[in-house]
Amino acid sequence: MAGAQPRPREQDPAPQAQPAAPPPRRINMDPERVERGLTQLVLAVIELLRQLMEKQALRRIESGSLSPEQMERLGTTLMRLEQRMDELKAHFQIDNLDIDLGPLGNLLDE
Repeated sequence: MAGAQPRPREQDPAPQAQPAAPPPRRINMDPERVERGLTQLVLAVIELLRQLMEKQALRRIESGSLSPEQMERLGTTLMRLEQRMDELKAHFQIDNLDIDLGPLGNLLDE
């Protein structure tokens, strides 16, 4: 076949870039670590409330709006609550209840 032109070779289409793998649907978390974190969070909220109650009690004492019996009862209640918090922290082996809130700072004044 004189004068026949060679057929152009079919080109393979350009390989397409693979899409990035989608993020996992589940986060692989250690159950013990999650439980400890949740316990720390719950105790931190309770500690925050305890500190707020203590500050409010001091304001009421300083303002003179409490009788001596009320001051005694309030002091005893706050001491028992603090002791119970210490027991719970020891039981769950949590030394620090302060939680870093990023740009907001820390949750507690520990």
